[in-house]
Amino acid sequence: MTEIIKQMVDTSGLANLSFSNLFMIFLACVFLYLGIKKQYEPYLMIPISFGILLVNLPLAGLMNPGADGSPGGILYYLYQGTNLGIYPPLIFLCLGASTDFGPLLANPKTILLGGAAQFGIFAAFFLAVVAGMTPQEAASIGIIGGADGPTAIFLTSRLAGHLLPAIALAAYSYMALVPIIQPPIIRLLTTKEERQVVMKETRKATQKEKIVFPIIVTIFISLLIPSATTLIGLLMLGNLIRECRLVPKLVDTLQNSLMYIVTILLGITVGAKADGDLFLSLDTLTIILLGLLAFGIGTAAGVLLGKVMYRISGGKINPMIGAAGVSAVPMAARVVQQVGQEENPNNYLLMHAMGPNVAGVIGSAVAAGVLLAFFG
Repeated sequence: MTEIIKQMVDTSGLANLSFSNLFMIFLACVFLYLGIKKQYEPYLMIPISFGILLVNLPLAGLMNPGADGSPGGILYYLYQGTNLGIYPPLIFLCLGASTDFGPLLANPKTILLGGAAQFGIFAAFFLAVVAGMTPQEAASIGIIGGADGPTAIFLTSRLAGHLLPAIALAAYSYMALVPIIQPPIIRLLTTKEERQVVMKETRKATQKEKIVFPIIVTIFISLLIPSATTLIGLLMLGNLIRECRLVPKLVDTLQNSLMYIVTILLGITVGAKADGDLFLSLDTLTIILLGLLAFGIGTAAGVLLGKVMYRISGGKINPMIGAAGVSAVPMAARVVQQVGQEENPNNYLLMHAMGPNVAGVIGSAVAAGVLLAFFG
């Protein structure tokens, strides 16, 4: 009887808990608190956090690959969708079906603001190289500046898979913190007069323009940067399905059921790769700091180009809309709207900010393609 009890104790999770297990379990609970109580990106923060929790429970074996004919853990098999880069493009497919490119088509010059906001990606890349990272690791860290979680996961899974949990959590954390990070940068770089600019209503894009746009973008970008085709192609396919207005049930499925299914699979499997040794390393702190810097620089670059456009247009463009050039859709555009309303209650910048915001989605995918072409 004593031997049976001893064996039960020795094979229990409690007897096999390490400091790194305890630390990661505590970290998972902190992230769950942020996702549930503070509502920081709950759709992804909750499954990512629970994935961290599950994989750090000793002897559960959820990420075991299996051997000698024995089955592996369920999270190991689900993780292959992340490891092989399947889930992020599927999210882009769903995102395309949820995105209206009308504001961008109505005011095409705002695509420049979406491009400017990607500057943070390349600035952080060079800083990461200086900090001693490999080009592949630096590219994965830099892409955090695009404020696009699926793109960050897609690129990191191909270039620096060992950094995937830290980069995914940093990317989604900064996306959730957009309303906190961006307003101080906007106010620092703009004057009260600039923030009060009321922009005129733009024209409405036609349905024909909306149908032709995803086709042209797919062809042009794919011929120019083939490595961006996976993300851009599925993003534009989802948008074409939306804009052709022929298959409403497909649109509804992409916008709701499939989006939520893929999101939970992506989140829980990213969390399941969270290793205690990785999170307790200096590299993780570097990733967090450089990711924040990348996001801040991207926001600043968009606002600064907005100021240039404000001058060129004779004061007709509110430079704040440049902050929406990061691809956190539609949160960044809502932040611009909120700051604009604080300065001028009669100012409605949301639709104007959506132009650079959706341009940022395209821009981050293109930036990922460029980095993948050079370092993949």
